[in-house]
Amino acid sequence: MIMMPRRAVRRLLLSLGATLASAWAVPVSAGPLTYEQALRLAAANAPSLKARAAATAGARSSAVAADRLPDPTLDLGLQNFPVSGPNAGSFTRDDFTMATIGLSQAFPNLAKRHARAARAAADIGVAEAGELVEGRNVRLETALAWVDLYYGERRLRQLDLLDASLDDLQKTVTARLASGSARPSQALEPDQLRAAIADRRAEMAAVVAQARARLARYTGDPDPQAMGDPPMLDVDPIRLRAGIEALPALRAQDARIAVAEADVRLARADKRPDWKVGVTYGRRDSMYGDMASVGVSIDLPLFAGKRQNPRIAASESLVQGGRFDREAIRRELVAQLDADLADHAMHLSRLRNARETLVPLARHRAELDRDSYGAGKLDLGAALLTTLGLAEAEVEALNREADVARDAVRITITYGEERP
Repeated sequence: MIMMPRRAVRRLLLSLGATLASAWAVPVSAGPLTYEQALRLAAANAPSLKARAAATAGARSSAVAADRLPDPTLDLGLQNFPVSGPNAGSFTRDDFTMATIGLSQAFPNLAKRHARAARAAADIGVAEAGELVEGRNVRLETALAWVDLYYGERRLRQLDLLDASLDDLQKTVTARLASGSARPSQALEPDQLRAAIADRRAEMAAVVAQARARLARYTGDPDPQAMGDPPMLDVDPIRLRAGIEALPALRAQDARIAVAEADVRLARADKRPDWKVGVTYGRRDSMYGDMASVGVSIDLPLFAGKRQNPRIAASESLVQGGRFDREAIRRELVAQLDADLADHAMHLSRLRNARETLVPLARHRAELDRDSYGAGKLDLGAALLTTLGLAEAEVEALNREADVARDAVRITITYGEERP
């Protein structure tokens, strides 16, 4: 039996515990994800959304104390202690010397307390708008990553089918070489085409890996796989334009304007006096008797022209600037929506052209050239080029379909109604 030092045993147990904890932390959701599943998983797991939720919870918690009175103050002191003259250093010879204890309470004016409550409510609005903006960003990035992964994997399969179809041509070349009807150099042409396909496949594999990494970032799934059908999203320009005012970007700016307006109220409230009440009890030598004091302090905002008014003007300028920013954001959103709709219409037209014209023509040409090659009327190089052209046409059709899907996802999520 091998004896281990106690410290070594402890380190081993800690290491095993860490290993088990990391194994337990692996998400159980790893595997194929439909489009909707990916969005739900991202909404539940994205760290940025949890951070925004924590910020909102913090703002709500801070608002509880926003309009409350400040804490009372306990005052302890020693008053009128002689430091010179015949009674210097004595606590009992001078009838004015006393130890004091007091309690004071500040009362900010009511307008200031209401303004602080409004400011806290505006801070909650900013935090909630931040949640909406981040939620929409996470949904959009997750949706685009899923679409890129889905179509990337389809394009990879298309290239695999092309590579497999070269086997038939290879058999034909071998038979013609055996019969002496083909040149020896033609035996290399299928391999050259395979090499070109391998390059395309390597590029597409990188695109798929990048999309998978982006999807893993938001969903927490270490190896997500796109499953199911792509989203079929209707784009309704009229409804989208009508919903511009409700978009998170504008709601966030409205919240920032509310904060600036609350700051104006706070600045104006400073022109009203605050007051403070204090009670003090003084303990003296028993031969003199104790003393009590009550006092009220009132602020005197007498120089508003140099103090409060400039702050009010500055806060009002920020409100005006925020409103101009809002209009700029609204116009930018309208212009961007129109641009995105134009891109979407263009991509739809290109997709129809690919499906209805380009791919059928490329397929028909490849079939004709294959038959011509089999009849000995066309060399192998030309037949391979038309085969490659068909594959490129089909891959390009998938590219155009992916563009349409990305447009629909981006437009629907960016400008559509906010979903919980």
